[in-house]
Amino acid sequence: MEELAEAAGITPRTLRFYRERGLVPPPRREGRIAWYGPHHLARLRTIAALLERGHTLNGIADLAAAFESGRDVGEVLGLGEPTEEEPVRLTPEELADHFGDQVTVENFAAALDLGYLALDGEAIVHVSRRLLDVSSALVREGVPLAAVLGAARDVRTHADALARLFTDLLREHAHDAERLRPLAKSVIDAELSLALDRRMREPGDS
Repeated sequence: MEELAEAAGITPRTLRFYRERGLVPPPRREGRIAWYGPHHLARLRTIAALLERGHTLNGIADLAAAFESGRDVGEVLGLGEPTEEEPVRLTPEELADHFGDQVTVENFAAALDLGYLALDGEAIVHVSRRLLDVSSALVREGVPLAAVLGAARDVRTHADALARLFTDLLREHAHDAERLRPLAKSVIDAELSLALDRRMREPGDS
């Protein structure tokens, strides 16, 4: 327990508290010895990332309980309704099939922090099949995964701003904002396409 707490950057007392709250699964026991593994450390990093993003311990406990009871992963990850994203369950080996030697501790922690990955027992859950496919395609084309995740963080900031703009617009002027959601997506897609056209025509860009 002391070694796990040190690796996670917390105190043994905090780890014990997490265990008591059901936030961390019990260790594997061999006689009087309790073994903690990489999935325990990954769970602690998930907790730290969720706390940093503003979740409460009670909320995180609900997420952990939902994982253990097998509730819908999209609900557990906070996707809620409406959503068009399909979460994907992966084994560590399947994750490596997508990203090869790019699956480092640093990249794994960054993906957890972004909310792209979460832990469900021994399984890994990616929040979106589309993002998984695009990310792995970029890595296959030679883009480092660390760079992909760094760009994703910037995209998240701009996407949140765009979503806020259109949500406010539709809620103010439309009776059924959800029905008009596809129109907002079409505007963003068209504007991004035009912006890519402009940028790629500029001298010196590649």
